[in-house]
Amino acid sequence: MQLIVATRNAHKTREIQQILGSDFAVSDLSAHPEIPATPEHGKSFEENAMLKAAGASRYLPGLIVADDSGLEVDALGGAPGIFSARYAGKNSTDQQNIDKLLRELARVTANGIQRSARFRCVIALAREGALLGMFEGAVEGIIADTPRGQGGFGYDPVFVPRGLEETFAQLPAEVKNGIGHRAKAIRALSRKLAAFKPPD
Repeated sequence: MQLIVATRNAHKTREIQQILGSDFAVSDLSAHPEIPATPEHGKSFEENAMLKAAGASRYLPGLIVADDSGLEVDALGGAPGIFSARYAGKNSTDQQNIDKLLRELARVTANGIQRSARFRCVIALAREGALLGMFEGAVEGIIADTPRGQGGFGYDPVFVPRGLEETFAQLPAEVKNGIGHRAKAIRALSRKLAAFKPPD
C-alpha cells in the first residue's frame, strides 16, 4: 500500500516506514520540490498536522499523512510544544534547541518531578484535500540533566521515557519504535488505513 508523508525530513520518513513495516511503501515530498511547504500557523499539533496533510493532498493523488509532534515540558508550561523544531530560532539545529531547553529548565530550577515531560504526536490522514482522520500518541518521561546517546533526532538525547533509564537516543530503534509517541499514533493510523484504501 502506497503512503506519502507530507515531510522532507528523512529521519521521520524512515521511522514511519520502520513502524508500518513491509506491507507499506512509504515515500515523502523529497521527490516533489514543486510542492510548496505548508505554513505551520496552527495553534495546536492537531491544526498543524491537518494543514500539512490537506495541503499536500491537493497536489498529489492517494493517501497523504502528516504529523506534528513535539515535546511538552511541565515546568515550562508545556513549552516548547508546537515550536519544538524551532525553539531556539527559525533555522535552529537539534543541538541548539536542546541547549535552550536545558538553559530554560536550569532557569526555573526544575528537578525531580518538575522535569516531567511528554512527547506528543498527532497524525492527520487526507486525500484530495479532505481530512479522513486524526490519530494521536504520547509517551511520558523526564528530561535528563545532560544529552546522552547518538541515535534518534530532535530532543531524543535528553528524553528518558517513564520506566527506563536510557534516553530515546540511547535505545535501539526497535525499542523506541515500540514505545514512542509517533509509533503509537502510527499504529492507530495503520488499524484504519485498510478502510481508506481505494478499490483496485
